[in-house]
Amino acid sequence: MASLREILLAKAQRRKAKKTMYKFLLFLLFPICVFGQPYSIVIKGGHVIDPKNNINEPYDVAIQNGKVALVAKNIDAKGATQVVDAKGLYVTPGLIDIHGHVFAGTHSDRYLSDGNSALMPDGFTFRVGVTTIVDAGGAGWKSFPLFKQNIIDQSQTRVLSFLNIVGEGMRGGVHEQNMGDMDPRQAALVAQQYKDQIVGFKVAHFNGPQWTPVDNAVEAGRISNKPVMVDFGGNVPPLSLQELFMQHLRAGDIFTHTYTLLDGNVRETVVDDATAKVKPFVWEAIKKGIVFDVGYGGASFNFSQAIPAIKQGFLPTTISTDLHTGSMNTSMKDQLSVMSKFLVMGMELPAVIKASTWSAAQVIKHEELGHLSAGAIADITLLGLRQGNFGFYDKTGYKIEGKRKFECEMTIKDGRIVYDLNGIANPVVVKSK
Repeated sequence: MASLREILLAKAQRRKAKKTMYKFLLFLLFPICVFGQPYSIVIKGGHVIDPKNNINEPYDVAIQNGKVALVAKNIDAKGATQVVDAKGLYVTPGLIDIHGHVFAGTHSDRYLSDGNSALMPDGFTFRVGVTTIVDAGGAGWKSFPLFKQNIIDQSQTRVLSFLNIVGEGMRGGVHEQNMGDMDPRQAALVAQQYKDQIVGFKVAHFNGPQWTPVDNAVEAGRISNKPVMVDFGGNVPPLSLQELFMQHLRAGDIFTHTYTLLDGNVRETVVDDATAKVKPFVWEAIKKGIVFDVGYGGASFNFSQAIPAIKQGFLPTTISTDLHTGSMNTSMKDQLSVMSKFLVMGMELPAVIKASTWSAAQVIKHEELGHLSAGAIADITLLGLRQGNFGFYDKTGYKIEGKRKFECEMTIKDGRIVYDLNGIANPVVVKSK
């Protein structure tokens, strides 16, 4: 007869064997339970451009649970909830516009801070492939809670913010000249409180010889470890860009409206207007790590600056719109129009996509965005490249012609189709809000 010790040992061995078998069965079933689920969306037959992962060739893309599940040559779409025919289209990460104005409101005297010159984002983003837009200084530390409540929390578009160093935000006029309202510590405090929405700080529209607005914004950036975007104001004589880049800004700080030539000699240009040469200190600023953003705007882009700059290899780090009611109805139009202009000027297509996706994500320190890695947030844009005869003009009326122009066929945000121009999803699912 077995001893009590032997009986207990045998029972323990049986329990261990059952546990081992259970783990083995779970291991076998795991791929079926997880990877065997049908994908929510499979994008078939498109040309993927994913700059972070150095992809620039035909691939399929599968989406599951709001994430990129797989990027591969031939993904089986059997059982997928929706299949998208992307033949003839470019499949890119969702576009990121790092300079827009979406703090919309009803106040006629508040310009781009709860005013009627700013735009509600959802009407102007998804239709051009933009899934993330950064409001560039509309809200200051005093008004940011209202911006979050009225715009960020109400939008399907991912809305982020460069917080204005002026507490009142971009209200225009005397408000933006008030150096007493440029408090770096209060701005940094609000940025830390809303760290997931505030990506940095903005200096804009200050007219005068003082460096105080820039220095206060940089101090707020230093405290909170966030970049600063500078829309250099105006002064006669103009303040030195070389001094701005080399003595005041840090690596990672952003100079917007890069290719502008303002009337009245109130702001220095990056290209010498007489020789059409990029100024030497610009190349030094690039080496330092200064970010150069397009920030097209209503009056902040000139072909006379951009064309020679592009020919000399001075490309923008990021392509953005400076979207507001004025710019969208003049020469700017939208994100895809600006991207198309740089394509026509000779910037390579993958570089244009990178400046509108991965580079933008890096600049705002949101590297969970802007790429199609497995497990990434499924923000995806499908772009057509229309062939034809197109005209592109700037604020002066100077016009160039091109044969190609971007058009958005589909936008996917967080794994859900939010814009489908021609119903290329099968089945088409229409959701009204």
